[in-house]
Amino acid sequence: MLYAVIAEDAADSLEKRRATRPAHLARLEQLRNQGRLILAGPHPAIDSADPGAAGFSGSLVVAEFPSLDEATAWANDDPYRHAGVYARVTVKPFLKVLP
Repeated sequence: MLYAVIAEDAADSLEKRRATRPAHLARLEQLRNQGRLILAGPHPAIDSADPGAAGFSGSLVVAEFPSLDEATAWANDDPYRHAGVYARVTVKPFLKVLP
């Protein structure tokens, strides 16, 4: 089943995000290589594709996992979570309708 991992960034976490980004992306690449990643990306803190110093307010990942427990465990082991980039992470089942 698909699950949405909805993360909200902690205040003033842009530098932590930048430092931890390679490890975060490596985990996403693993999901992609396994054919389980549907989409992933950050939420800019302002209405801009390049928010600069404004940074990001969080991230969204939609991927396939065997269960909610496994999706939650994966989300909780994210490098951004360990580095304090994410203040809160919510994992929910997701039903893709379109496209």
